[in-house]
This record gives sequence, C-alpha cells and structure tokens, in this order.
Amino acid sequence: MIEAKDFIEAARARGIDRYAGVPCSYLTPFINYVLQDPTLHYLSAANEGDAVAVNAGVALAGGVGITMMQNSGLGNAVSPLTSLTWTFGLPQLLIVTWRGQPGVADEPQHALMGPITPQLLDLMEIPWELFPTERGQIEPALERAFAYMSSTGRPYALLMQKGSVAPVALARALTPSSSNRHDMSVRHEPVAQTLPARREALERVIALTPVEKNVVFASTGFCGRELYALDDRPNQLYMVGSMGCVTPLALGFALMRPDLRVVAVDGDGAALMRMGVFATLGSYGPRNLLHILLDNGVHDSTGGQHSVSPNVSFAGVAAACGYGEAREGSALSVVDALFAQTASAGCRFAGLNIRPGTPDGLPRPTVTPVQVRDRLQRHIGIGARHFSTTTGAKP
Repeated sequence: MIEAKDFIEAARARGIDRYAGVPCSYLTPFINYVLQDPTLHYLSAANEGDAVAVNAGVALAGGVGITMMQNSGLGNAVSPLTSLTWTFGLPQLLIVTWRGQPGVADEPQHALMGPITPQLLDLMEIPWELFPTERGQIEPALERAFAYMSSTGRPYALLMQKGSVAPVALARALTPSSSNRHDMSVRHEPVAQTLPARREALERVIALTPVEKNVVFASTGFCGRELYALDDRPNQLYMVGSMGCVTPLALGFALMRPDLRVVAVDGDGAALMRMGVFATLGSYGPRNLLHILLDNGVHDSTGGQHSVSPNVSFAGVAAACGYGEAREGSALSVVDALFAQTASAGCRFAGLNIRPGTPDGLPRPTVTPVQVRDRLQRHIGIGARHFSTTTGAKP
C-alpha cells in the first residue's frame, strides 16, 4: 500500500497537475488528495468517455493529464480511446480500478468486466501494468508510462487493485471553481424566414475566428468535412469518430490555453449522444470557450434520419446547466451575437437551427488526423511533439 501523496507528487514532478474522471471507492484517496490541493485540478466528468476526451484536449494543448475510472467505465470510454486518442496521437495516463479481479470477492455487476479488463485493454492496444503498491515502484512505473507515451503519443494504463492506496479523508469539499450558476433565461434571436445552410453558418464562424487568436473544433461528420472544404486553416481541427466528444475535447484545450478563444462547433446528433457534458461545461467551462450547436434535426451524414432534437431546447439545457450565456435562433445573427457578448464567467452557448442537406461531392480531408494535430500545435506555438507521428503502428 502506498500513500496517495507519494504518487501524485511524483506525477507532479513530471508536469502532471490535471486529473479528470469518475469516482470509484478504490480511487477515493487519490480524488480526496487532489481536491484539497489548490495547485492541482480535478474535473468531475459525467462519464468516463468525457474524461478521456477532456484529457485529450489537455494533450493537444501540450500537457499530460491523468484519467481515473472504474473498469466498468471502460465501456463508456471505448469510443474516445479508440477513435480520438489513438487516431490523433494524444497521450494520457489512465488509472483504471480492477473491480471484480479474479479471486477477489466483489459485486455481481463486476463478474464479467473484472476477468476481461486486461484483455479489453490489450484489444484497444493500451499497454498496462499493475498500479504500484510500494513506494519504490512508483518512479519505475511512471518512467515506463512516460517513455511509452512520449514515443507513441498514446495512452498508458495502470490497473489499480483493491487496497493499493492508503485512505485520505476529505477535510473540505470543494465545488468547481466556476460561478456560473444563476437564474438565466434563454436569449431568443429573430426567426429567419428561410433556415440557413450549414455552409452559411460555417462561413460565419470562419469570418469571426481570425487565425491568430482562435482555435476551432468541428464535430465529426459533415460538419468537419464542410469546414475543411470551405477553408482548411491551421487553427482548425476536424473530429473523426468520437461522436459527441468535440466539446469535452475543446474544454480540456481551453482550460490549458486561456489566451486563446476556443470554438466548438457541435451537431444535434452528437450533442444528444453525450448530453451529460452540458453539465460539465456549465461547471468547468472557462470564458474563452464558445459552444455553437448547428441543429438540422437529422443525422445528415448517414442518410438524413431524423434525430429527436425538435423536442429539445439545447439553449434551455445550457442555461439550466450553468453556462455563462445561452441563446438560440434560426438566423445567423445568433452566431454574431455570441461572439459579440462577453460573459462575466463561464462558457457561452448558441444553438442555431439550420436546414438539412449537404453539397454534392463534399470532400473528405486529405490531411490526416496526426497532420492536423501537428499543424495546430505548431500554430499555437508549443513546438514539435516528442512522440512518434506514426498512426496505426502497434506498440
């Protein structure tokens, strides 16, 4: 058994001060220690996949975060671990608790996940080892983890067994630092006679985000593809896969780079898939983060099947979750107004209703995800990455 302080301070010495995750009783000492240190940052995510995406954003901005979860939460994290961190080459250290470990009595819900946890990590090509249980094991474990992450740009996992860390009491319960919670009504913009096209909305976003001080993240599917077709700029990132993860990715990045305005362009289908992240953004979202949702009421890139977004006020959700500002409308002025206003605290939201449809022959990006990552990182001035840019190579 080790002390939480010993591991966390060893990680801090390597530059890690950001943690994100979902609690597990095995992780309680870690979380309690981090929560009570004002120089460390813990982000309580709505689900494990969101936590992975947040720390992917931290990595994109040049840092490394620790993502903590129970092994049951690996199911929630499979998508961003296999189509975001792996695809773009964005490392993070995973601490996964081993509930249901063979030979250790546990609850029935862990009966299957416990035995298959190592194989699941292996299938996702995430190398792992047991979490250190002696002080002398901490530095060698971190050395192996950082050597792998630096050489590959991919996550490394430590599998934590029961009783690995000594208890830490929570002397004071800290809430997220954002002070957004207040009674706020949704701001409604004028209704357009004709709904704008996605192209028009993206053209407006491009016009409002000069390259020098803005970074734009576009959701997977036609949103990213059309942004690329309009203007492939070095300050843009096009999500591939990881549906619903564009906002937590942007959140992690924005927290690391308060000097930049970060714009996440979302879609209704993606937002519906991970609506819990609205609460996370409302609690932790910084004022330099703008969330724009283009709502056409359909899954356009898969044939135009209807989503359930006509029954949802996304701006109402954002307001209820504590965003610094929330507005919606069907005219492009909703986007203009979002950029014109400055909230006293917290991220800002605009929901824009657009019409379905996509131009014929819309191209896919010819730049690879790794090339997009490298170009963006050079653009924001963090230099070349230390890890390999080879995508698809096995460890």
